[in-house]
Amino acid sequence: MPKYELVLFKNMAQSGYTGSFTDYKKTGGYTAFEKVLKEGSPANIIDEVKKSGLRGRGGAGFPTGLKWSFIPKDHVGPRYLCCNADESEPGTYKDRQLMERDPHQMLEGMAICCYAIGAATAYIYIRGEFDLGAEILEDAIAEAYKAKVIGKDIFGSGFSLDIFVHRGAGAYICGEETALLESIEGKRGKPRIKPPFPAIHGLYQEPTVINNVETLANVPHIINRGAEWFASIGIGKSTGTRIFGVSGQVNRPGNYEVPMGVTVREMIYDIAGGIRGNKKLKAFIPGGASAPMMKPEHLDTPLDFESIKEAGSMLGSGAITVMDEDTCIVWAAMNLMEFFHHESCGQCTPCREGSGWVLQILRRIEQGHGREGDVDQLLDLCGRIEGKTVCAFGEAEIGPIVSSIKHFRAEFEQHISEKGCPFHPNAALSMAH
Repeated sequence: MPKYELVLFKNMAQSGYTGSFTDYKKTGGYTAFEKVLKEGSPANIIDEVKKSGLRGRGGAGFPTGLKWSFIPKDHVGPRYLCCNADESEPGTYKDRQLMERDPHQMLEGMAICCYAIGAATAYIYIRGEFDLGAEILEDAIAEAYKAKVIGKDIFGSGFSLDIFVHRGAGAYICGEETALLESIEGKRGKPRIKPPFPAIHGLYQEPTVINNVETLANVPHIINRGAEWFASIGIGKSTGTRIFGVSGQVNRPGNYEVPMGVTVREMIYDIAGGIRGNKKLKAFIPGGASAPMMKPEHLDTPLDFESIKEAGSMLGSGAITVMDEDTCIVWAAMNLMEFFHHESCGQCTPCREGSGWVLQILRRIEQGHGREGDVDQLLDLCGRIEGKTVCAFGEAEIGPIVSSIKHFRAEFEQHISEKGCPFHPNAALSMAH
């Protein structure tokens, strides 16, 4: 397995590192925050993050510094930062490790961001199932208050900051930034119509920045080592390192921090140890459950935002799911749609009803009751969902379906013509029970 310089995982790689404030401080923790409070202006910090090329690690890959710059400079009233820790995308588990193993890294990034945008209050919106992560964060925040790196008049600078943990209730849709805001405000987690965007009307209708855990964890390193250092890692417009969570039928599943731009082949075969049982690769999803599937012909595609998009998918959350030659693609598509249908917030009719119809047809095909014309009907239904919902959930749920038909239509047709699944012959029986 090739070795790369670790940035976000560097502390965790040290023997005996616990993630406590004391351990984090020994590694130079909070020196970046103290540095910006004593030497840097908010405008200079935003400019430094812009120069680094840091892009959001939660899915969309939007430039982080540019997002911060959207907060109105002349706004009179509160501003907020919301850390999106609602990591609910199937196959995605990198933020959980960052929070549980090195929470102060993220907290310091949050503090720097708050100073840069002029926010005195920040929230960590954490997935409801992350009991341990929420407990660790609460303890870390208490440590930070005790050490006076958050609270009132930090480092004698006159800047004050409060950070709160807000636990979700297990709704995937609350990973969508405006649904997250609605949930913090005590409402049902349903996405808002945009515009207006959160930078203008966010939490409590005040200017708000929403960043992912991994995104914020990068910020202290950029301040300490400089934008040029960060920009020198990676490829093109995709700078820095990225944590990829590799799962599925590989020998070494796990989280791996690598420079942006390593190829899919390197990730699967060199880093994750190849396919289990020396089987052939059939398909993979490069960026979480909502990313379109890709085939072995895409193995040499660099893992950066532009290259993956050009190849017909998206880097998304950086969760790579690997499927070997024995995987039934119809079953895989059905399995993903079961998740999306269950997690639809129900606000938009095309998503709420359309996902149910798509799932029903996929189940029918997998169970051996598929009909002629079902595949075209699936594509028609997906077309009636795409672009017709308030948020991007509609596009997310049809991505795996449309791509699976594009690359493996013959397999769908085989299910229909043979009246059963060639990979799971007893699918109808097992699913009935």
